[in-house]
Amino acid sequence: LLFSTAVLKSVFTWGIDIFLLNLYVPVSWISSVLCLLSEKLVNLRLNEMDALEKHEVFPTKFNFGSKTTDDYKKRVVYFSDDTIGNFSFTSRHLMKPFRAAMTDSLVQSYGLTQCMKVMKTEWASEDDLKVFHTNEYIEAIKVATKTKSKKRGGDADCPEFFGVLEYCRAVAGSSLSSARVMNARTSDIIINWNGGMHHAKSYEASGFCFINDIVLAILELLKVYDRVLYVDIDCHHGDGVEEAFYTTNRVMTVSFHKYGDFFPGSGRLEDIGLDEGEKYAVNVPLNSGIGDANYVALFRMIITKIVEHFRPSAIVMQCGADSLAHDRLGCFNLSVSGHGECVKFVRSLQIPLMLLGGGGYSLHNVARCWTYETSIALDVPISNDLPFHEYYNFYSPSFKLHLPAAKNVLDMNGTRYLEYIGKYICENIRSLEHAPSVEIKDDKNSESSSPRKDSEDNESGSPPEDSELLEIFEENEWLPGIDGIVHLK
Repeated sequence: LLFSTAVLKSVFTWGIDIFLLNLYVPVSWISSVLCLLSEKLVNLRLNEMDALEKHEVFPTKFNFGSKTTDDYKKRVVYFSDDTIGNFSFTSRHLMKPFRAAMTDSLVQSYGLTQCMKVMKTEWASEDDLKVFHTNEYIEAIKVATKTKSKKRGGDADCPEFFGVLEYCRAVAGSSLSSARVMNARTSDIIINWNGGMHHAKSYEASGFCFINDIVLAILELLKVYDRVLYVDIDCHHGDGVEEAFYTTNRVMTVSFHKYGDFFPGSGRLEDIGLDEGEKYAVNVPLNSGIGDANYVALFRMIITKIVEHFRPSAIVMQCGADSLAHDRLGCFNLSVSGHGECVKFVRSLQIPLMLLGGGGYSLHNVARCWTYETSIALDVPISNDLPFHEYYNFYSPSFKLHLPAAKNVLDMNGTRYLEYIGKYICENIRSLEHAPSVEIKDDKNSESSSPRKDSEDNESGSPPEDSELLEIFEENEWLPGIDGIVHLK
């Protein structure tokens, strides 16, 4: 019995060894094949990245010969106000000042506050508000802020609420504080996500905006800077700022916005300013669905031409986040990275810069966008994985920083339409003379001169000539678009 057991054990062991030996050959062969495939995929990915470097998704031909991400560090000041997030228009209103608290929290959780100077906002006085707004309007706000009745005045967009005057003072103060620090010339970039209320007029509230902090900030900047460029990438036209400076040549306003049956209904291509301000208002009327590629290419072309001819001493940029995909009120299809590419480009111009907030009605996406653009201002890369913080659950289910564009949205901006816009605007800008109300200093002696020397940059990275304007979109075959959908009257 013992002998039989030993024989059976030997036969069984021998059989197992043979089976494993035969199995090892195909397993090792499969493993080798998988390794080869993995190596091929890595090489393919590297080749693909090399190809993208040679033909970037965001072309650099309009970038004065410098990279969009600079290798220099900026002196950045970040303004914060713990009180603004506590205000509430109404419970069902789409404008939620609470987004300011979400943005501040996310910026802090990434450790970005350690890379810049954080300052607290000093609220504006009533006299500060009256520098632009009429006495009658400010007095009306004072009455509204004391009203405790449930039957308040105003309209659906701008309802009167308890504390509205304090809210206006806080918002205006954030941008005025930013302008005063910028005037001191001790910082290169000022960040104030609490500002950017571009619809308010001197005499009335409009489009969720009770106070026009942008106009107040620009008026403050003009005490020190000769010429100020205002850039607006909100989905809505920056009508309040344009109206305030429509007849001056010291401020150029440029707005990239949805035009047509869309609030506020203004911002035609042909609206270019009046009197001394003629051709100092630039409107870029766009249609629904525009994506990163078309938007950024057009943005770079126009801003490059403006900076070349207007030569601003300072730039104020309104970074409304309602131009992002998936916004509750917007109709563009920009990703967070595409939106940030515009900020990155303006940063690379090396001109004193103020970054402001604006629209944005999907709160978690607003905080994502402005946090990413804070990192761009600092030139500090941050992870796509959101760090845990007090509002972490708001970002479910992805818990990621970057918001991709929607895949099923049709870009209604045809290539020929974009070509026409680019040509029309650049021809107007080309005919500009430098603002006659101020002295144009020699580039060698002016700290606020243009970031390029015309005599040196003609060979590489110079702005496109007029003959090249119509070729910009033709050269980039990757640009999406449907020809002939939109025709200007």
